[in-house]
Amino acid sequence: MKTFKLENEPKIKSGFKTPEHYFDNFPEKVLQQLNEKEVKVIPFYKRKKVLSLTAAAVIGLALMIPIVNNYKATSNDLDEAALETYLSYQSNLTQYDLIQKLDNSDIEKLNNDITLEDETIEDILSTSPNIEHLISEQN
Repeated sequence: MKTFKLENEPKIKSGFKTPEHYFDNFPEKVLQQLNEKEVKVIPFYKRKKVLSLTAAAVIGLALMIPIVNNYKATSNDLDEAALETYLSYQSNLTQYDLIQKLDNSDIEKLNNDITLEDETIEDILSTSPNIEHLISEQN
């Protein structure tokens, strides 16, 4: 391999050149351009406007928080009728499956005594097509 010596090879001229006498009065040109720029002054009343709009936006958002929380709470609640309808159409779901999913607080809520009149019980039994099934569940 041929050895390469940088000092022996011809130099490449740079493509960048400065104009003649460019740096002679360079500081004066820069200072002149700096003095020509005007400082932007923001009036105090405009600053108040920005602050008041910011405060109004914060207050508006603060007032929206209870509305959003209320919407989330009501939208997640299940309607009892919809839940009963869903459970009635699930043919593979038994009462034992439901019992296994209950926790202690649910069981305490179910322990409330419900007193039914005899007439109500008779009406339910007379209109039910599965009287034998209902009687066998009682035992």
